[in-house]
Amino acid sequence: MQGRFTDDRAMAEKKAFPLRLDPALHDAVQRLADAELRSVNAEIEVLLREALARRGIKVARAQPARRGRPPAADRLGDST
Repeated sequence: MQGRFTDDRAMAEKKAFPLRLDPALHDAVQRLADAELRSVNAEIEVLLREALARRGIKVARAQPARRGRPPAADRLGDST
């Protein structure tokens, strides 16, 4: 459907790249992510934002993905 966001589209809007971590560091991030009910990826993003903020660097947040059902006009199609 046109005008509808999917999880795939939201994921495509983020920059993907491989990251190599020391296994002990990954385990520590995994434990923290589990405690915060986040994925490892989301936890790394939070940690990076916090570290940048401590250095005085503000990073604008991307527009969050739209969730739920699209407005009625999007579901029914454009009738004009």
